[in-house]
Amino acid sequence: MIAGRMMDRPLLIIDILKHAADAHPTIEIVSRTVEGPIHRYGYADAFKRTAQLAHALKGLGIEEGDRVATIAWNTYRHFELYYGVSGIGAVCHTINPRLFEDQLEYIVNHADDRVIFIDSNLVPLVEKMAGRFPGLTAYIVMAARENMPETSLPNVLCYEELLDGQPETYDWPELDERAASAMCYTSGTTGNPKGSLYSHRSTVLHALGLLAPGVLPYGTGTAVLPVVPMFHVQAWGQPYVAPIAGTKLVMPGPKLDGESIYELIESEGVTLTLGVPTIWMGLLTHLRETGKRFSTLKHLVSGGAAIPLSLIKGYEEEYGINVAQGWGMTETSPVCAAGADGPEMDKLEGDARHELKLRERRFFGVELRLVDEDGNLLPHDGETQGELQCRGPWIVDGYYNDEAATAAAMTDDGWFRTGDVATITDAGLLQITDRTKDLIKSGGEWISSIDLENEAMSHPDVAEAAAIAMPHPRWQERPMLIVVPHEGKNPTTDDIREHLKTRIVSWWMPDDFAFVDELPHTATGKVSKLRLRERFKDHVLPTI
Repeated sequence: MIAGRMMDRPLLIIDILKHAADAHPTIEIVSRTVEGPIHRYGYADAFKRTAQLAHALKGLGIEEGDRVATIAWNTYRHFELYYGVSGIGAVCHTINPRLFEDQLEYIVNHADDRVIFIDSNLVPLVEKMAGRFPGLTAYIVMAARENMPETSLPNVLCYEELLDGQPETYDWPELDERAASAMCYTSGTTGNPKGSLYSHRSTVLHALGLLAPGVLPYGTGTAVLPVVPMFHVQAWGQPYVAPIAGTKLVMPGPKLDGESIYELIESEGVTLTLGVPTIWMGLLTHLRETGKRFSTLKHLVSGGAAIPLSLIKGYEEEYGINVAQGWGMTETSPVCAAGADGPEMDKLEGDARHELKLRERRFFGVELRLVDEDGNLLPHDGETQGELQCRGPWIVDGYYNDEAATAAAMTDDGWFRTGDVATITDAGLLQITDRTKDLIKSGGEWISSIDLENEAMSHPDVAEAAAIAMPHPRWQERPMLIVVPHEGKNPTTDDIREHLKTRIVSWWMPDDFAFVDELPHTATGKVSKLRLRERFKDHVLPTI
């Protein structure tokens, strides 16, 4: 081998913000804060405050490799944590506040988090669980002193007081680019949640993949609004992409209703926005009810769940917004494919054009393949369905501290099993067609049918239960629970609902219940969800 004569410089996350501070110092980060007012500053200002945060973190005793947890919305303070934590070599562990308490307890303790940063309106959630996190040494509320809530949490600190008086420069260490930088857990759809541990290298490469021409429109003169939360898979990479490109970054805070999102898009000149279909349904409803239109928005990206064709048509035909669908997972950083623009699209019009947008084109750096039940490779002909597997520099090679889950997820030749069923065309266009596990995806969030069934069967009058996904006009899917009572027992819908209230998060509550004498079973004794779906295919969920 003849070695190239190129410098070997590490790909580090803090260098993204350093670049933005130098090349795009006055490009804004705009946030709707938890307190209410709009906050704005430039990338150069953000870099200075991130340096102050780094000093504060070291003052708290945070060292390289330590996990720093966040339970927070999309705001400038959360942005600072993205860079400050990873910049000193620690791991930014973002946590979804919508998870069930037992999952939150498991995640914080499994990750062995040292400290946790909390938005002020999420403090009550953590207060209820404070005694269940023995490893935490401090709770930092992300607010100024005048906005600090009354709290029973121990060792509480104020974010702004931590930063106050700290130096605005920091001697950032030159880390190994393969060092861990961030962590995000799956929602625990089967068994305990599983941790995806990202590296500096994987994160920077993922951001560069998103910036490839023809993927999504970034650059100076543009503004991106990530409605996808920063607690969920690094907000699909937007806090890293925007500073590289010199794109204005607009943060929605906790207000994600249609009216609030519309106001922010219009007032800040947003050109691109990203989120799950449920959000876009709410925004479309707001537009139709008010007669309002967009003056700057040109592109909308939907991911996290399959986007309804009617939603694509609504935005494109009624408002002239280009809609693209993306695909990825927590384990893939997350984006692996997005949009279907290309020569195939240029030849189509009307419904055929909209239908093609249900597919996504894979990014450079990501490889996809389909296999059958025996692991044999399947053709990419757009028709043959198979289990989707992937590999690439921003895809996990296993789970954090979980050998069993790693063994189940990885193939012998190093590919990741996604659990999705898909087709791929000869032009590399991907379409997810099903899921290998009986999960229910509601509003972009997973609901475990197994966990729901187990909680239902803890009712003394229930002998067996099965949860299946039913189509829903707003949430894409909602759970329906089919119950077999114990002999001689007659539980009602209200009985089961009341039983579940204290055992599941509210949005897992089934929209409907059915009571049957027996469930269909396969030859191996498992409940046949296929036959249940066929039996209830014409069932219509009640309007709530």
